[in-house]
Formats: sequence, structure tokens, C-alpha cells
Amino acid sequence: MKIYTRTGDQGQTSLLGGGRVSKDDLRVAAYGDIDELNAALGAAMALEPAAFERDLLESIQKDLFTIGGRLASPDPTRVPKTAAKTELKPERIKALEEAIDRADAELTPLSAFILPGGTPKAAMFHLARTICRRAERSVVALHRQTPVPETILAYLNRLGDLLFTLARVLNSRSGVADRTW
Repeated sequence: MKIYTRTGDQGQTSLLGGGRVSKDDLRVAAYGDIDELNAALGAAMALEPAAFERDLLESIQKDLFTIGGRLASPDPTRVPKTAAKTELKPERIKALEEAIDRADAELTPLSAFILPGGTPKAAMFHLARTICRRAERSVVALHRQTPVPETILAYLNRLGDLLFTLARVLNSRSGVADRTW
């Protein structure tokens, strides 16, 4: 199977379960932003310390594939096997909250806005956080047009918080103080 199909050369793409839409469709933008976020997380994971929260981050990457698959399936009943894989369980939101709480316990409370940066990995988490917030906005825009599962909206909101907190933890553990605005 070739990586290119030429079917998108005119600016359209196929959705899971059938149908074609323009590549600038809100649905395509939303799952494209999720894909970009997943790539940013992969880049962050490649930086040292590589073992930092590796299992958590890999589970998040899998969740992002789940979310992307759901967003690419306007009618999940047309692809039942895929639909089963694209259901984001509420427990995944709880897992993010628990990770935030664990990480936050290491940190001094916030009293000002934090400037993004610090170690290379922390800076990459800050970048991933901003991509996450854009993805969240894209999914909200899609949700106004057609319903998106509430778990996806809550998950993305919590994930942005987690990425911010992980950046702070990385900097703290490396002896890099928060720079405030």
C-alpha cells in the first residue's frame, strides 16, 4: 500500500464511515489539531529526561488517537469496530486529574502568571499546552455545529492543565525557578 493516494489533491478528504469533506472543514481542523498535539507530545517525550512520566504520556497519546478517531467519525454507527475504539472513558479524565494532583503537590502555589520556558522539555510541554488549548477551541467550534462527546471536551480542558503542571514540575526538579509576569 502506498502512503499517497492522490484522493486529497483537490482539497478534500475522506471521513471514517464514509463521506468526503473539505480539508478546511471544522471536523478536519479539530482532528488535525489533535494530531498536532500528539506530535508535540511525542517531541516532548523525546527530550531528556526521557523517562519523565513516560507511561502517563504514552497513555495520553493513545487517548489522543481515540479522540481523533471519534472526531473523524461523524456517524460512529457506520463503523462499529472503530466506534468501540473511539469511546473515551470518563476514567481517563480522572487519571489526568490524579496526575495533576500528584504533580501539583510538589509545587509552590501559583501567585502570578508563569512565562513559558525553562528546560527544553518543560518548554516543549508549554508549547504542547498551547496546541492543546487550540485543539480544545477547535473541538468547541465543532461541538457548536454538531455534538461532540462531553468527555472529549472535559479531557482536553484537563490535559491543558496537566501539561502546564508538568512543565512546572520539570523546571522545579531541574532547579529552574518559575519566571513570572
